[in-house]
Order: sequence, then C-alpha cells, then structure tokens
Amino acid sequence: MLESTVNYLWSVDDVLGQGATASVYKARSKKTGELVAVKVFNKLSYSRPYEVQMREFDMLRKLNHVNIVKLFAVEEMHLTSKKVLVMEFCSGGSLLSQLEEPENAFGLPESEFLIVLQCVVHGMNHLRENGVVHRDIKPGNIMRVVGEDGRSIYKLTDFGAARELEDDEKFVSIYGTEEYLHPDMYERAVLKKPQQKSYGVTVDLWSIGVTFYHAATGSLPFVPFGGPRRNKRIMYKITTEKPVGAIAGVQSVEDGPIEWSYQLPSHCQLSEGLKTQLVPVLASILEANQDKCWGFDQFFAETTGILHRVAIHIFSLQQATVHRIYIHFYNTASIFFDEVEKQTQVSTECQQYFFQGHSLILEPSMKVVSFPPTTPDRPIFLISRCPEKTVGLLYKERKEDHLHQCLEGMINVRLECTTVVHKSNILNMKLISCLHMEDKLSLLSQSPIEIPDLVDSRQKLKLTQEDLSIYITSIRKFQTKLDHLYVELSKVEHFCTWTQLNNFPPKCCRLSPLDFIFIHKFEKINLSNNIKKVKSLFRDTCLQKYHECLSVAANWTSELHEIQTHLKEFTVYFIELLRDLQTCEEHHSKVSWLLSFQVHVNIKGYTTSCCHSDGVNRAMDSSMVLVVRFIEQWQKNSQGTGKG
Repeated sequence: MLESTVNYLWSVDDVLGQGATASVYKARSKKTGELVAVKVFNKLSYSRPYEVQMREFDMLRKLNHVNIVKLFAVEEMHLTSKKVLVMEFCSGGSLLSQLEEPENAFGLPESEFLIVLQCVVHGMNHLRENGVVHRDIKPGNIMRVVGEDGRSIYKLTDFGAARELEDDEKFVSIYGTEEYLHPDMYERAVLKKPQQKSYGVTVDLWSIGVTFYHAATGSLPFVPFGGPRRNKRIMYKITTEKPVGAIAGVQSVEDGPIEWSYQLPSHCQLSEGLKTQLVPVLASILEANQDKCWGFDQFFAETTGILHRVAIHIFSLQQATVHRIYIHFYNTASIFFDEVEKQTQVSTECQQYFFQGHSLILEPSMKVVSFPPTTPDRPIFLISRCPEKTVGLLYKERKEDHLHQCLEGMINVRLECTTVVHKSNILNMKLISCLHMEDKLSLLSQSPIEIPDLVDSRQKLKLTQEDLSIYITSIRKFQTKLDHLYVELSKVEHFCTWTQLNNFPPKCCRLSPLDFIFIHKFEKINLSNNIKKVKSLFRDTCLQKYHECLSVAANWTSELHEIQTHLKEFTVYFIELLRDLQTCEEHHSKVSWLLSFQVHVNIKGYTTSCCHSDGVNRAMDSSMVLVVRFIEQWQKNSQGTGKG
C-alpha cells in the first residue's frame, strides 16, 4: 500500500521505526528520487494539546547542526491530511542497531566509540546553545550516516519530547524511555508514585551517561534480576541507592545483593587509557541527586578535554601488552612517563623506548607534540631495564548460567508473543462477529414492523449498541497494542538466530504452544552443543597456542634481561678499561716528556764543556733512575689492571 504527500511517496511496508505517537517510513522525492525519512503521526498524537503537537516542528526548524537530523519540509498526506515530517534519511540505521550487531556484543570499538562521543557532545552542545532539552536520549534516537570518507556521523533525532528550557529552569511533565530515564522521573512515570518534584536540564545528562555506558560495553549499566522491565522496584532501588563513584549495578540472583562496579568491564573494547578518562565522567553524570550531578558546562569541558587528547600507541615488549596513552599535545615527556607507569607499572627509571628499530631518546622537558606519530601497527616499543612478568591478554571463562538465563528468557518471550498472537487472532474473529452483529442490530432497530415488547427491545438494543461502541474502542486500542507487539516479536526473531524455525513453512504458525515447546527444546539442545564445540575448539587450539606464544615470549624476555645485565656489566668493565687507558696515556706522555728532556740535556752537555762531564753524567744517572722507577711502577699498575 502506497501513501503520499504533494512531493513525496512511500510504502507502508518500508517501516524504519515505530513509536507511541508516530511511525517513520523510508520515502522518495517524486521529483528527484532522493531518499528521505517521513514521520507520520497517528491518532494518539492528535489527542495531545495543539502546542505540544507543534513543538517538534518548531524545534527542528530552529536547530541546524551536522549532528542533528535535518528537517526538509512539513507536508500533509492526501485524503487524511495528517501532518508529515520530511527529514534526512540516515542509511546507517541507529546506534541501537549497531549495538545489536554480533561484533558489538561487548561494545563498540574504541575508534567508533570516540566518534559517538564526539557527535553526541557536539549535538548536545548545539541544543544547549539554543536552550533545548531533549528528554528522550537513547541509542535508538541516535542515527548513523556513513560519510564519503567511510567515517560514521551520528545525529540526534526524535524531538517529540523536546522543549525549550534554560539551565536554571525546571519542568514537571514526564517523557522518556524506562531504561534511560532519570530516577526521579522513573519513580513518577514507571512506579506511578505521586510526587511534586520538578526536573532540570540535568535529566539529559543521566540519559547520556546510560547511553555512553551502553555504547562502551554493549549492555545497560543498571540491571535487576529478570531485567529492568520485569523488576521495576529493584531497578529504582539500584539507581537511587548507587554509591558515589559507582557506574553500574547488577543483581545476578533473585532478591540477592547488588554488585556495584566502579570501572568499565575488562571485556569491553576500550583501552585502559580511554577507560581512565571516561569513568570519572560517567560517575559524575550518573548521579541521581540533581544537586550533586555535573552541569552541562563541566560535562562539555571534560568530554572536550578527552576528545582533544592525542593517543600514543605503546607496546610493552616484555609484558606483551598494548597500551594507548591519552595525553594533551602540550604536555611534557615527564607527564608521559608517569602515565606509562600508571598503565604498565614500569617505573620511570626503568623505561627505555624504541621506535622503528632505533633507540628513542625522550628528554623529560620534551613536548608530546614532538613525539613521532604512532599507529596501532607502528607503536613505540617499551623495554624495561628491570625484569617484568609477561601479562598478555587475560582470558576469563564466562559463567554459563547467564547464557542459559538469556536463552530461557528469549524462549519465554517467544512463547508469550506466540500466545499473544494466537489470542489476537481469536479477538479479531470475535471483533468481526461483533461488527456483523452490530450491522444486524442496526437493521432490526430500524425495522417498522410492530413486534410485541418492541419498545423494550429497542431500549435494550440501544444499550447494547452503546456497549458495543465501548467494546469496539477497547478492542481497537488492544489492536494497536498488538501491532506494537508484532514489532517486538520481529525484533525477538531477529535476536534468536534459529535458522530452522525461520525456514519452517507457513504451516508452523498454526502449531500449538506445546509443539513450540518441543521445537524450542530441540533447538536449545542443538545450540548448547554448538556452543560447547566452539568453546572447546577455542580452548584447545587458539587459547593453547596463545599460551605457548606467551611462554616463548616469556623465555625470550628472560634472555633479553640476561643480555641486558651482561651488557651493563660489560659497560662498567669497559668504562674502567677506558679510565686505565687514559691513565696509561698520561704516564706515557710523562715518560715521553722525560726522555725528550734527557736527550735535550745530553745534547746541551756535549756542546758546553767536557770539564763538566762528571756533573752531567751524575745528572743523567739520576734522571735515568727516575725514568726506570717510573716505568717499573707503570708496569706494576698495568699488570694489576690486567688481572682485574
């Protein structure tokens, strides 16, 4: 089925996203064929006040930034005259779709995360410059575009909940998504507890913190047992009772303790250097108390500081570990040495650097901007002058309980969705029957034939008709909810990579829930067996070979340290030899001077007078005695040095 406006055309099957008040479709321009995204509002959106309906239009017209989705036009649909927003089409999907990719199960790569950080910070900075609060920041509302250079560009979208709000102003209305909602708003919106609190612009900072954590790790920071949607009370408890400095809290066991985390998990793809910079930011914006939470000025200052740092790639040879040192270009090498020591535990005195096969001399006063440019493939090699333990990449076996719980959860959700679909089909049949009955009743009510007790029957028919209208409205609302469930069901099917089920013929849709249980049971067994095979293959081949390489590297570094020790001893011995050689040269120069002096005296003695020959001979004899003694002393010293 096709829908259109004056200038754009789209199919209702090309759904890009669906929300509570609108659906987004992929459309084309009738004139140029350019791809765009159109946001079509449903009936629920028109039940809102007119100024709320127009708020998103006004916001998008006001904003103009590379990290915010552009608004091209506002048009009306043919026939229905519904308002349609024509916006920039983001072909790369959303940040949420990126995180749902298998390679990003433990978070985005560091380079991609830094792009997300930069784009979100710049987009939010533009919002604050225009006095706008978004109120629904989450990965699903951050769209991705791939530029001509292949780099990602992320853009903020969905300004249906946005409004103008300055730093010192407050609001009381509730918007947002549960998992990313500020605790104060969560208490009122989700737990339905009455309160008279007002909220400021810092509620966006909480959503940004949860979004950044999700992008960095691939999971939400606050997770009660059973999930945030099933255990809302514990979810609220985790977010409000979070200790100072904690950035995550997980409840692994039902009614069990909450495990607090003060660092990003080791399995995420970020380097220790970036984690060190990011954790203080997350700890300061994931603060339930709005008075203790950072303001946007401090947030922008700290995140801009991270983005302006340069990354120096280091490979610690003896430890067999890779490091990234994030440091300002104007800092000195002495600060760089301290940062290296923090990450590698190699003291400043023991640090020795090589680059491209040559020794790299870094003076403490040298600026970082003068360092040679490094890349992951061309790092600076760090060699310690002290013995170091080989570290390598740490391997930690994951608990199988979580995997089983995840599988069980997916199976339960699938079964629940199947049951809901089955019930919805029954309700649709009953709805059709009710509509037919309504038509028959309306015909009977208009019949002029006189029947006994007709007045009473007509009154009952009117009451029945009124009740039917109520039931029809309720059923239509339920049908809308079912449509949303269909969307969620499609997402679940995407997550559950069960190829056998996807390849079943359409008849499987008519299988009973019991048949589905048996099917899922067999699939679970097969999946479990495949997981065991993959883990066994990884442990027995990849991991074993890696440990063998680490063992060889450890032996090699041990030999390297021995060579360094011998070179030090040789250097000391060589310096002593140079000193002895210098002493010998000094003695040699003295002997040469005495001999030349003696020759000069002899010549002078012959030219003067023979009568003085006795005196000259005595002088020569005394001089020669001195020379002989000096040479003997020099020989003794030389022999002593040779023995040493």
